[in-house]
Amino acid sequence: MATNKKKLLITESLSPQGRALFDARDDIETIEFSNLISAPDFLKLIETHAPVHGAALGATRFGAPELEASKDLKVVARIGVGYDAVDVPALSTRKVPLMIAGTANSPSVAEQALFMMLTLAKRAAELHAMVKEGKWATRFTALPFDLFGKTVLIVGFGRIGSRTATRCQAMEMNVLVYDPYVSADAIKAAGYEPVKDLDAAVAQADFVTLHCPKTPETTGLFDAARIGKMKPTAYLINTARGGIVVEAALYDALTSGKLAGAGLDVFEAEPPPLGHTLFELPNVIIAPHVAGVTREALDRMGLQTARNMLSALDGEPIRANVVNTDVLD
Repeated sequence: MATNKKKLLITESLSPQGRALFDARDDIETIEFSNLISAPDFLKLIETHAPVHGAALGATRFGAPELEASKDLKVVARIGVGYDAVDVPALSTRKVPLMIAGTANSPSVAEQALFMMLTLAKRAAELHAMVKEGKWATRFTALPFDLFGKTVLIVGFGRIGSRTATRCQAMEMNVLVYDPYVSADAIKAAGYEPVKDLDAAVAQADFVTLHCPKTPETTGLFDAARIGKMKPTAYLINTARGGIVVEAALYDALTSGKLAGAGLDVFEAEPPPLGHTLFELPNVIIAPHVAGVTREALDRMGLQTARNMLSALDGEPIRANVVNTDVLD
């Protein structure tokens, strides 16, 4: 084996398309690890194979201890776009770029958000059960409603939020956008209505759908006070990250009639504990953090992750996909 090979730790969730790019290179050696590996075992894996030059991560955490153990790290890549499990400042101190999968999974997450809106509006679970249980005559007790003409507030207007807006507009909804990091002119140019006051906007919306990253600023963004400003007929959709919505506050609002329903792909603790209070509510639909994990998205993310890592190893990282761009300057 050539001594100048670059060693990459690759999670098992990387698609065959991404692996094929690595396999085509004779200067790359890959070591696979489980996406469910424990933190101590992951650290031990790094120590065993050091020097490690790159890591492709699913949900695995990566911080200062892993960085130190790697010895000669050149790049960390997320097979996705969220990076709250990665210690970005630690990477930046060593000039290591953190790279994400760009737009690879944004169509899939946007579709999931719209799916959850439609599922709740059309009361899909209730009507499905009525037919199966022979309760046809009771169908008018669970009337669905239209998205047409309803107001949706999109919180976060990045890769995913902008695509969700497009899909909501296609349903002829009134689209409001809140994102303090995107100019009002840019939002208007895209064809949507920018809002500056989040609390005032949630009070107008029939649906609120979250597409912001989880940061200290957004953690607990939808707490009891903010949820309390929503209309009792409104629905909250979270396909972003657990912890942006305070689950205890959401449960209280849903069980007290202060909120009509919710769609959740993400939770404060993942996996959430069995018997979670939200599981039994008839006005909640849930999924196991798979909004961005369709068959097609996995293929796209795997390819982009491999391209990202190889670009960094070759000395020309794809700047648009680097989170901590300061390390490039």
